[in-house]
Amino acid sequence: MKNIVLVGFMGTGKSAVGRRLAEKLGMEFVELDAEVEAKEGISIKEIFERYGE
Repeated sequence: MKNIVLVGFMGTGKSAVGRRLAEKLGMEFVELDAEVEAKEGISIKEIFERYGE
């Protein structure tokens, strides 16, 4: 199965659209920010503060 990647500025609705699209297509939705936060043990905000965007 192919993946669909939504790219854009913060706060533009990528996650909302992604969840709905995944549901309609019967695909898994993965929130990359949540995956990165879990792996790094700190929030995206903290990552940006420490290392920049």
